[in-house]
Amino acid sequence: MNASPFSSLSDGHQRLQALVGAWRGEEEVAATQWTDAGAATSEVQAEAQFGGLFVVQRYRQRRDGTVSFGAHNVFGFDQQNSLVTMHQFDSMGFVPMSPATGTWNGNELVMERSSPRGAARVTYNFDRTDTYRMKLQFKPAGSDAWQDMVSGVYRRVSPSTINGF
Repeated sequence: MNASPFSSLSDGHQRLQALVGAWRGEEEVAATQWTDAGAATSEVQAEAQFGGLFVVQRYRQRRDGTVSFGAHNVFGFDQQNSLVTMHQFDSMGFVPMSPATGTWNGNELVMERSSPRGAARVTYNFDRTDTYRMKLQFKPAGSDAWQDMVSGVYRRVSPSTINGF
């Protein structure tokens, strides 16, 4: 199998590389139907796969020292439609009907996904190379209002400081 070298990737694929690395986050979790409000910490490890065509991200959230949520995300770029895609599989167990899709606006990536339960929107903001911000919102089916779920600041760390993925 031949993998594409990064230099031959489309601009859309190259932008995904901003996600690559090991990250540690400080998060604020809002009260929702699934959890109580409070602080959380997180660890994120993301690797370029297939020569950078995809980025596979592993995410783990801890509250009160216990893993409270986990996810595996696969990011890609749909060149035909000029959309970033994200397939998410998480510890809630909902099977995604379709990927989240979105676009870049400067250093901000906004992606949305809908299901019978409602819509989810995640916003990544890459202000600096060693830090990014993320905000996850949910709009229940039949509602017009977005509800904050999680927001956080993530800082690049050495991969050796993240254990157990």
